[in-house]
Amino acid sequence: MAITRNAKKANRVSARKRVVNDRRRRTMKETVKTVRVSIAKKDTKAVKTELSLAFKALDKAAKRGVIKKGTANRKKSRLAKALAKIEKK
Repeated sequence: MAITRNAKKANRVSARKRVVNDRRRRTMKETVKTVRVSIAKKDTKAVKTELSLAFKALDKAAKRGVIKKGTANRKKSRLAKALAKIEKK
């Protein structure tokens, strides 16, 4: 338990940041999941619109430090590659 005033404030700040980070992480995961579902259905039109939202969510998460930059890039690359694969067929 925090004893000093500064430590108590740090706990409050941390709790607020946690809420924001959890929301950003949840948004990121949901958008990536919707893209994956659309890819499984082979709905290229839906994938293209959802892909931009997923890229946006991944970039924001990386920018704010929720995930690392390389992780965001890897996820974006794999989503784009999956889209290219279903467009090819």
